[in-house]
Amino acid sequence: MAAGPETAAGADEGPDPAALALKILVAGGFGVGKTTMVGAVSEIRPLRTEERLSEAGELVDDTGGVERKTTTTVAMDFGRITIRSGLSLYLFGTPGQDRFWFLWDELAQGALGAVVLADTRRLQDCFPAVDYFEHRRIPFVVAVNCFSDSGRYAADEVARALDLERGTPVVLCDARDRDSGKEVLIRLVEYAGRVHTARLLEAVEAGPGAG
Repeated sequence: MAAGPETAAGADEGPDPAALALKILVAGGFGVGKTTMVGAVSEIRPLRTEERLSEAGELVDDTGGVERKTTTTVAMDFGRITIRSGLSLYLFGTPGQDRFWFLWDELAQGALGAVVLADTRRLQDCFPAVDYFEHRRIPFVVAVNCFSDSGRYAADEVARALDLERGTPVVLCDARDRDSGKEVLIRLVEYAGRVHTARLLEAVEAGPGAG
């Protein structure tokens, strides 16, 4: 999985083949900062599939609150970050608009979990991503990208507004900052690990043939 995107991204050398590599999705609404986050944390030159916004897209791309945005992701973003020795994350940023959602099923295959980026000025834009991951039982954290003019909201306020399932983490972040993005990813890996472990134990306790 890693060789193709890494070559396209221009990486000089790949990770240790013995290391554990986990697949993570970065999702959310249009203009919320997915491409920015992947680019900020990636230790390789990120692969981007951005195209300029056109007049034809004005009827379907709502740029309210992100008027300065001039490009949009049309397939995916890709990056890689080493969390610690022996553990790397492969990051796949999803396109945000409705017309590209058919790509999500392909990108979601084999993913450990997801980051759902949220903008409190356009909080409703991340509802589709929240619903997608909840319905497919893919663990995720909501990362509120703190834009300068978005105001401040407590994590529990955002959780209530999004009607998140109990225990789903909500964290504040700056998608432009590498350390902030890395903290979000560490929180996701820890949370997703607990969720998958709990499900495995439930399956073992239920025994063969359960369900």
